Amino acid sequence: MSSSTRPAPTAPTVGFDLDMTLIDSRPGIRACYLELSARTGTYVDADLAVTRLGPPLAEELAHWFPAGEIDAVADLYREIYPAYAIEPTLALPGAREAVAAVREAGGRALVVTAKYEPNAKLHLAHLGIEPDAVIGGLWAEQKAVALREHDADVYVGDHVGDVRGARAAGARSVAVAS
Repeated sequence: MSSSTRPAPTAPTVGFDLDMTLIDSRPGIRACYLELSARTGTYVDADLAVTRLGPPLAEELAHWFPAGEIDAVADLYREIYPAYAIEPTLALPGAREAVAAVREAGGRALVVTAKYEPNAKLHLAHLGIEPDAVIGGLWAEQKAVALREHDADVYVGDHVGDVRGARAAGARSVAVAS
């Protein structure tokens, strides 16, 4: 087959996790947990909590609050999050460049995260990271729904849950060490 009849390669669609893949949200999340503790009167070890980022918020709150309070406390956490967690959060080195490189190659860059979507969008806007789509509220294998919907070829993440999501979607998994 000559080069003139060879089909043109398609640009990839690359999905990215958010926390500890594109952003270091630990300082902001720590501040948010400290405020949550102050408002609820329930001790949350914020330093420990930020070592377990990845799974849904309810899983972390279950370590500190009774089951019957988790939904209400999660709502409070999400409400105070913009005031405490956005400003202290940093872009990880190369994050903006990685998303931009996908787009410059003609591909699509997605962010698929377990984080509450409105807060994920606030982080990205604040840090100047501009994906083509942001899908929040999905964890591990649930991420496959969005990855398949957007025909993702690759999913980049920092957690074994991200690897499971990529595999469930039939996408190549790229793991970052953070």
